[in-house]
Amino acid sequence: MEPSSRHDRLTRLAETTLQPGFVGTTVPDWVRRGIAGGGLTSVVLFGRNIVDPEQVARLTAGLRAENRDLIIAIDEEAGDVTRLEAWTGASRPGNLALGAVDDVDLTESVARDIGRELHAAGISLNYAPSADVNSNPLNPVIGARSFGARTDVVSRHTAAWVRGLQSAGVAACAKHFPGHGDTSVDSHHGLPQVSASAEEIAATALPPFVAAMEAGVRVVMTAHLLAPAYDPDLPATLSPRILVDLLRGELGFDGLVVTDGIEMSAVTARYGIDGATVRAVKGGADAVCVGGEHAGEATFDLLTGALVRAVLDGTLPEARISEAAARVAEFAAWSGSRTRAVATDDAASDIGLVAARRALRVLTGQNGSGEAGGQDRSSVLPLVGAPHVVELSPTMNLAVDGQTPWGVAAPLSDLLPGTTSVRLTEADLRESGDLLDRKGLDPAAERSLVVVVRDAARHGWMSAAMARLLGSRPDAVVVEMGVPNGAAPGAVHLVTHGATRVSGVAAAEFLAGRR
Repeated sequence: MEPSSRHDRLTRLAETTLQPGFVGTTVPDWVRRGIAGGGLTSVVLFGRNIVDPEQVARLTAGLRAENRDLIIAIDEEAGDVTRLEAWTGASRPGNLALGAVDDVDLTESVARDIGRELHAAGISLNYAPSADVNSNPLNPVIGARSFGARTDVVSRHTAAWVRGLQSAGVAACAKHFPGHGDTSVDSHHGLPQVSASAEEIAATALPPFVAAMEAGVRVVMTAHLLAPAYDPDLPATLSPRILVDLLRGELGFDGLVVTDGIEMSAVTARYGIDGATVRAVKGGADAVCVGGEHAGEATFDLLTGALVRAVLDGTLPEARISEAAARVAEFAAWSGSRTRAVATDDAASDIGLVAARRALRVLTGQNGSGEAGGQDRSSVLPLVGAPHVVELSPTMNLAVDGQTPWGVAAPLSDLLPGTTSVRLTEADLRESGDLLDRKGLDPAAERSLVVVVRDAARHGWMSAAMARLLGSRPDAVVVEMGVPNGAAPGAVHLVTHGATRVSGVAAAEFLAGRR
């Protein structure tokens, strides 16, 4: 084979293994050229690519103009991680809420509802559900994205979510293999490590992935973490011991393996984005997701070139990249046929709000001193008159779009006109010692006070601010919109199990006595 012909063929193979993101709400020229050239077989959509359902449908139609089987992926977990509704907040609760309800039929219905919307928008692959067992309550990146801390709950709801989504014509993706729940480091910023033994991982973290496979999941996404029980040197995304020996060999998965965002520091800090890409494909990944942070032609060309050079210099076996590209092409043909199928029911549904209402837990709390015996719930709720709402807002991990609205103040204002609110961050409170009094307590004089928190147990500053507010106002209602920790501060304590728009609506309805 002539050198130029081989180089061209390797370039097409390399392009096939990449799943890049791009900037804009229309198809960039470089993406169109890549698809037309026969190499680029996948793209990923993010919130920046989305305005509304009609625009997304036009965008996906434009992408498929050159290849009707093009894989169009998205990270639509619903809940806190939403791309379709990044600008409005999700209309369906996330995994933790569904796990709290623990009704697999409900979970399957919610996932099917998501699948209908994605199918109508022309999307063929959804990077969901999270199959992680959130066994570490201080986990900074999974949390409410998990169905819970119990392996059995996560397993049955992972399977239900897969069944529901794929019944609507969209491929599901179980993530983050071999399990990201027992970690305390965000892989966007560092390399997490799972210290459990292989036996412990097999008993606690792997069963949800097995359940997903038994439900027919088509794709598994890797985790950027070190699991020394399997491989003491390489993160799972780069490890043949984990991707080949464990996932394909021991567990028997024969579908598509895609990486988590390859630009994340857990793998790039040591290997660079190009080095991590080569090692991922060499280690057993078929497709490399990129573009959450590094989207553009330059990144696409960089990674394509790195893969080609790795084959030419013998670092990456040609048989391995050929196998990866073939598996991508096989998946593309399957998903393309599903995408072209006509959805049987795309009617609007209120299943998300139904699920959010069912996930709400209402507890008689503790007074501001932390002692048991808060006020009777009937003396506090429903709220009488318009309250003042204090929302304590953390910095979210990069999986959550920072522009996505959340909270209780907005929906409560709709139900109780005259409601006032303030949103405070750690930086706000650090800059002004009396800000909590001026913005939190003073406006609530002679009025009900609602304190909204999000993963308070993980944020010392938030717990301290909440305690200060309750010390002055033991009659305050607390709404926890993240992972609860068993405590119930406040005269009444509401847990929504997620910070979606519908979770806020469900909480506001209860506070206002409308449900």
